[in-house]
Amino acid sequence: MMDRRSFTKGTAAVAAGGALLGTTPARAATRERGRDDRIDRRAVVARHAVVRRKSDPETPLQVGNGRFAFGADVTGLQTFQAYATLSDWGWHRDPLPAGTKPSDFQGQTWDTHGRPVRYAMPDPAHPAISQWLIGSPNRANLGRVGLVLTTKAGRPATEDDLTHREQRLDLWTGVLTSTFRLDGETVRVETSCHPHVDALAVRIDSRLIAQDRLRVFLELPYTSGESSKLKFAAPAVGAYDRPDAHASTLGRVGDGRRSARITHAMDDLTYHVGLRWQAGGTVARDGDARHRYVVTGTGAKLRLTALFSRTAERDVPEAAAVARASAARWPRFWRSGGAIDLSGSRDRRWKELERRIVLSQYLTAVNGAGSTPPQESGLANDGWYGKFHMEMYWWHGAHFALWNRWPLLRRSLDVYDRFLPKARALARDQGYRGARWPKMTDPSGAQAPGEINATLIWQQPHPIFFAELDHRAHPGRRTLLRWRDVVFATADFMASFAHREDGEYVLGPPLYPVSENTKPKETKNPAFELSYWRFGLRLAQEWRRRLGMKPHPRWQRVLDGLAPLPQEDGRYVLYEGVQDMWSKFNFEHPALTGILGWLPGDGVDPKVAARTTDKIDAVWKLDEMWGWDFPMMAMNAARLGRPERAVELLLHDQFRFRDNGMPTGGSSVPVPYFPASGGLLYAVALMARGWDGSEGHAPGFPRDWDVRVEGLDRAI
Repeated sequence: MMDRRSFTKGTAAVAAGGALLGTTPARAATRERGRDDRIDRRAVVARHAVVRRKSDPETPLQVGNGRFAFGADVTGLQTFQAYATLSDWGWHRDPLPAGTKPSDFQGQTWDTHGRPVRYAMPDPAHPAISQWLIGSPNRANLGRVGLVLTTKAGRPATEDDLTHREQRLDLWTGVLTSTFRLDGETVRVETSCHPHVDALAVRIDSRLIAQDRLRVFLELPYTSGESSKLKFAAPAVGAYDRPDAHASTLGRVGDGRRSARITHAMDDLTYHVGLRWQAGGTVARDGDARHRYVVTGTGAKLRLTALFSRTAERDVPEAAAVARASAARWPRFWRSGGAIDLSGSRDRRWKELERRIVLSQYLTAVNGAGSTPPQESGLANDGWYGKFHMEMYWWHGAHFALWNRWPLLRRSLDVYDRFLPKARALARDQGYRGARWPKMTDPSGAQAPGEINATLIWQQPHPIFFAELDHRAHPGRRTLLRWRDVVFATADFMASFAHREDGEYVLGPPLYPVSENTKPKETKNPAFELSYWRFGLRLAQEWRRRLGMKPHPRWQRVLDGLAPLPQEDGRYVLYEGVQDMWSKFNFEHPALTGILGWLPGDGVDPKVAARTTDKIDAVWKLDEMWGWDFPMMAMNAARLGRPERAVELLLHDQFRFRDNGMPTGGSSVPVPYFPASGGLLYAVALMARGWDGSEGHAPGFPRDWDVRVEGLDRAI
C-alpha cells in the first residue's frame, strides 16, 4: 500500500535537514583556510590543452564563439572527416509533402480530467505533415572546409599518408594548431574563430602550396535534416549528393583579387560566405562540381577567412585579425567569472575532475552561448533535427549563473519573453491560464509534435528558477520587472494545471515525468514534479512580495493544497500508485535524487530522501542513464553530507568524457551530450561554493581535496 503520510509542506523540514546534513563547524574552519589564495588561472587552463595525433570519427576539435562553431579533424579542417559548421541562425525548412499544408495538422485529443484537450501529437490522419512538423525547421550545415592534398604520386592523400601528426587546441587563446608531414614536407595549419562575427580563419604554411599540392576547398551541402531522418545524427551533417536541390553562385567583391562572395540558396534558407585571401591567391569553382570551390595560396603561404552570414557582408576580416581577436577574447573569458583549482588535493583523481571542469567551460562557451538554447549536441552535429528542448535549457544554461558568466547566458535568456505569446496561446487553447512552455522547439517557439513533447511538464518552472538566479546575482527592481510577466504567466499555468481531486491538488494525468518511461494516461503526482511545483509557486509568491504585491490567492491555494510526494515503505517513488518501482522503473533519469540536490527540497523530508537515495544506489541501472543524471545524483549526495559519493559520481565509469572533453554517459546517449557538461559545472559549483543552508568552504568535497575557488556563487 502507498503510504501517503502528511508532513509540513514548504521548506521548514528542509532547512532543519540542511543543518543536520551540513558540514560541522570544525570541518568548516579547516576548509576555510587558504580559500582566498589567488588562482593562477592560466596555469589551470594550460595543463588541460587538448593534444591529438589522429582524427576521432565521432568527436571533432572545435573553434567557435557560442553562436557559431567549426569542427576539425587532425588537419585542423574537415579534410578527412565531414564534420559540421553550424550556427544558431542557419535554419532550413524542408519542402512540404505533396498535397499537404501545415493547417492539416490537428494533433490528438485526449480526455483530461473530464474535458477534451488537444495535444500536439502525431496526427494519425495526417502522418506526412506530422513528421514534417517534427523535422522542420532543421539546422543546416553551412559548409565543409578542408584541404586538397596531393601526394608525389599524384593521387589524393589519405590520413594514413600523413606523418608526424600533432594537433594542439590552446584553450587560453582558442586557436587550434595542427602540424604534419606529407612526403616529407611539413604543413602547419592554424584555425581560429572570430569572437563577434561568424568568421573562420585558416593560416597555412607549407612548401606544398607552391607545388600546387595543397589547396583549400569549401563545399556546400544540401541539408541532411529531412523530416524522415533519425533524431540522433551522425557527426557528418549534410547531403553532398543532391546538387540539383540547391544553388550556389560565386561573385567577386571589389576588384576580386582578394575577396569574393558565395551565395547559397536551398529552399527557404539563403546565406552568404564572404571569402578573403592574401594577395596572389585565387578562388574558383572546382571543375564541374556544382557547389565546391577551391582557394589557392602563393609561395609557402595560404591565408583564408570565410565569413558566414545571412546578409551579404562586405567587411571580411583578414585571417590574422581573426586569430588576434580570438587570442584576445579567450583570456578575457578565462579571467572572468568563476575558477576552481584542485591541484593541491591529495586525491589523485583531482586532475581528471579538473580536466573535465576546464574543458566543459570551453565547450559550453563554444556550443551553448547563442541566441537560443542549444540542442543536446550543441553545434557539433544535428541531433533532434537541430531543435532544442526547453526542459534541457536548465542543464545547458544554469551553470553560467553560478560561474558568473551572465553575458553568455543573457544571449539566450530572453527566449522566455520571445516565446511568451505562443506559450500563452498554447495554454489558452488547452483551457489553462498563463503560459505553457514548449518542450522540443526551434527559434519560432512552436511545439514540435510528439507524445512526450506534448505532455512533459518539468520545463514549466524553469523560468522561475532562472529568474531567481538572476535576482540573487542582480537584486533590485530592474530584475524584478524584467522577469515579472514571465514569472507570473508561468505560475498562472502551474496553478491552473493542478487539478483539485479528493480535497487536494494533483498533477496529471496525462503527463510524462522526467524519466519519460511511464504511461502518460496513468501517471499521477510524480514526486519530482510535485516538489518543483512547490518550489516554483513559492518563489512566484516571493516575486510578488518583492514587488510590493499581496500573495496571489489561487497560487496559494494550490501551493498549500498540493498532494504530498508519494511514498512507499518509507521511500519516495516515481509517481503515485506505481507498481514494481524498484525493478521495472529503475532506469533512465533518477529524478528522485533531484528533489533534494538539484532542487532545495520543497515538500521533502530529508530522512526519507536519504533512504530513497540508498535504494537508488543499490538498484539503479547506471548504464541506462544520461549524462546529466550523474551531476544530479552528485548534488543529492552533497546535500546529504556524502561528499565522497558526490566526487565518485562525477568520475563514474559510466559518466564518460572524451579526450577533447566532449561528454557521453550511458549506453543509449548520443555523442556529444552537452547537458552533461553544464550539469557537471553546476554540480561542481554547488559542491565547491555551497548552497542555501550549507556551512563552511567546499561542503560537497571530501577533506582530502584542496578546493581553491574564485568567483562562484552559491546554489539555491
